[in-house]
Amino acid sequence: MNVTALVIILYLGAFVVFGLYLNSKKSSAADWAIGGSTLGIFMIAAGAAGTRIGGAGTYGVAGDVIAEGVGHMWYGFNSFAALFLVGLFFAVPYRRLKVVSVGQVFDRRFGSYRCQWLTSLCVQAEYLVVNIIEPYIIGTIISGFTGIPFPIAVAMGGALIISFTVFGGLKGTAYANIVHCSVIIFGLLLVGLTAMNNMGGWDVVVERTSEQLAASGGDEVAWWSYTGIGIATIVAMFISATIHTPAASVYANYASSAKKEDFLLPGFFFAGVIAAAMPFVAGFIGILTMASYGSDSGLSSYLNIAQLAIDGGEILGGIALAAILAAVISSGAPILLASSTMFVNDWIPSSKNFTPEKKLRWYKVVAVIYGTGAALIAWLGNITSVLGLVLIGFALVVPPAVAVAFVIYWRRTSEKAAFWGMASGFGGGLLMWLFNVLFDGPENATAGGFAQWYHELYNQIGAWSDPAFATLFFPMIVVPLFTILFPNDEKANANFDKFYGTLGRIQRNFKWTTESS
Repeated sequence: MNVTALVIILYLGAFVVFGLYLNSKKSSAADWAIGGSTLGIFMIAAGAAGTRIGGAGTYGVAGDVIAEGVGHMWYGFNSFAALFLVGLFFAVPYRRLKVVSVGQVFDRRFGSYRCQWLTSLCVQAEYLVVNIIEPYIIGTIISGFTGIPFPIAVAMGGALIISFTVFGGLKGTAYANIVHCSVIIFGLLLVGLTAMNNMGGWDVVVERTSEQLAASGGDEVAWWSYTGIGIATIVAMFISATIHTPAASVYANYASSAKKEDFLLPGFFFAGVIAAAMPFVAGFIGILTMASYGSDSGLSSYLNIAQLAIDGGEILGGIALAAILAAVISSGAPILLASSTMFVNDWIPSSKNFTPEKKLRWYKVVAVIYGTGAALIAWLGNITSVLGLVLIGFALVVPPAVAVAFVIYWRRTSEKAAFWGMASGFGGGLLMWLFNVLFDGPENATAGGFAQWYHELYNQIGAWSDPAFATLFFPMIVVPLFTILFPNDEKANANFDKFYGTLGRIQRNFKWTTESS
């Protein structure tokens, strides 16, 4: 057994043992889903940041930097803005309403199961993408460097994420993410600095990158520019990666996990700072990989990124591969946890009457089934751009984020407006994505009819056809319009005083504290 493999085995083994230890202390659904509301600032920060970093913020950014340029490092700014947005405007309401699923906000306000179900559908569309991607990345990396058959490597990745989720719960993921975030950021930064030094310094890296771009026919000016990927792509990335975040239910779990309400704003602020650092480190790694191996895109670039570390020595390679797995587990475990809590609370109406012990059993069973199904799809899938696929999933969560913001901050918002705003955004974004996929090919240029018309339109407007724009603008128009046309009925109004009485005056009660326990 080489040193690289030994480092990986020791790293993963430590977290399996830690998960089993935490599992022995769990007694209720609240302990598992929200850590018994005992988390301090730094655990909230590490937990939420690790969830955000994941494969998209590490190898997703690095791979897309290799393929298209440093403009994809904008994901770092979006990560900070996303988490700070949640901390500033949504974490306190979620904690006061005692929700572990964003869809429950609509149940508390309107008694509306259809709004709760539709919110869950939108969010689950994103989470299914993430739950598929994470074991896929593990399988690709392990198979590529060990020779283990890809299906077995994917099964190993799925089993790892499932076991840590089931055994560790939310508190386990928060504790683990303190280590994961450190390994990801400092481990990959060490890999990058070592690789740059081995090449002869930054000037040599720039020179080699220029040579690789020239060889592949790339636009060097656009590749090195932060706006080289296009303003429309940058705006669409902001919509998908930032505005969707308040509806991502895992942050409702973390909001409810805080020991004190005053911990939420600083916790999410520091989470944003940590999450913002990783895409810049990943982009740096992407530049070095481009300089060393060229512009291979897709998952082949991820193997090159790992090879960059292994070329620096077995120990460094082990650190890099541990960082990969850390990135995957840091997001995969809490998102699988959130997926299972959403499924039970949003899709099983009778769960309201479950005992804490019965709900905990359901959470764990659903996590196993959900994670196993996602790993099977990962085995059958063919993923080219991790970041691109995740951003599509993010976009589909924008409609419930807009709707929940209206419900919390505009008291007149009606149930029909919230439902149809979400439905129009989700349906419009999905339809635009489908059209983009179906009519993108050159064969449509002379197909005639709607196919040719849309193909020509798609080529003219470019990235402005991104589904993110539909998912934002449809609900932004429909929610206020339908609120005016279809005001709340007596049933919805019956919950008005209780709902907004529970929320109180949100901004005025924000306090900044550095107390962490």
